[in-house]
Amino acid sequence: MLHLIPAPLHRAGLRLAHALRRRWWRIAKVRLEGCRILAFDAQDRVLLIRHSYGSGKWLLPGGGIARGEAPLAAAQRELAEETGLALTEPRCLAVIDEPLYGTVNRVHLFAGTGLGELCCDGREVIEARYFAPGDWPAELSPLLARHLVSWLELIEA
Repeated sequence: MLHLIPAPLHRAGLRLAHALRRRWWRIAKVRLEGCRILAFDAQDRVLLIRHSYGSGKWLLPGGGIARGEAPLAAAQRELAEETGLALTEPRCLAVIDEPLYGTVNRVHLFAGTGLGELCCDGREVIEARYFAPGDWPAELSPLLARHLVSWLELIEA
């Protein structure tokens, strides 16, 4: 149904919803539960995306975990929704508590192989690409820039 809304209008709605959601998190101090995915291709490059809302910086695919949803199921759902890929050989690397807009976000970090044809909808996700380790884009999110190397080391451990 949402695909019937023109893409520019849909993106504007996502930006508004994100702004409202950030305010609610700050006021209500809700505890958030989310997931992020380190998805690799056959050349061991890492998948990064850019959302149409928020900072516009490159980050890992991921999102919120619904009430009663298993973290792995959420990771697989988010990766499919944002990139069209299936997550194969998934493994949980870590569970991290991090600050997010005045509250705490408990993030389940998964790694695996992205299987399928990479595509983004041009609405929520405006760009998705694989990057070779060390060849990161300049517009990497600050949080990801701080932790990406150590998260990649968890895979080798």
